Amino acid sequence: MRKTKPLYEGKAKILWETDDPALMVQEFKNDATAFDGTKHEVIEGKGTLNNTISSHLFHTLDEKGVRTHFREKTSDTEMVVERLDMLRVEVVVRNIAAGSMVRRLGVEKGTTFDPAIVEFYLKDDDLHDPILSEEHVRALGLATPEQVSQMKERALRVNEILGDFLLERGIRLVDFKLEFGTMNGELVLGDEISPDTCRFHDAESGEIMDKDRFRQDLGGFLEAYNEVLSRVSSK
Repeated sequence: MRKTKPLYEGKAKILWETDDPALMVQEFKNDATAFDGTKHEVIEGKGTLNNTISSHLFHTLDEKGVRTHFREKTSDTEMVVERLDMLRVEVVVRNIAAGSMVRRLGVEKGTTFDPAIVEFYLKDDDLHDPILSEEHVRALGLATPEQVSQMKERALRVNEILGDFLLERGIRLVDFKLEFGTMNGELVLGDEISPDTCRFHDAESGEIMDKDRFRQDLGGFLEAYNEVLSRVSSK
């Protein structure tokens, strides 16, 4: 299998078509962005870290029966994935109040949610990814009622699996974003699962181990990502 031409380039990844129409190569870039791309920096080694972390976490989910697009890691910055028809919906699961929820609703930072909260957002940079109700998702034709139910159920299952997996390794899963697509009518988890798309805090100290280090100019960005990789790759 070989790459043929780029299909899509986003802030952090490039998707390449291949000579197999059912498969793509997902390449992770070294770009770090925040605040709708208004903050941008190229950080050498970031792509390798996110690719490797995502590969480990996708493999963990696959072992637990969660269908993902991941096939295999093929280089430092690339993985082979199944080609999906992506839904224009981002699914966010929140275990602990942080980020936009604190700003939007005035919830005290660090508030724990039990059960976890599931939110839907429209994937649209120009509109700044506005929040959606389940009724919005259905009314706008972004997903069928069955797909909405499946996304919510699947997201909570991912939360359960990764929450336990990470906590065993000293990481608390604060919140995370998922994207789904379809292949032959089946709902499949796509995109990535990394410190770019999740909030990871050290379970003991509360230290931030994710992209908030870049957003908040905390320093130690690569050190935090390397520590996440070290822990998720441990037995």
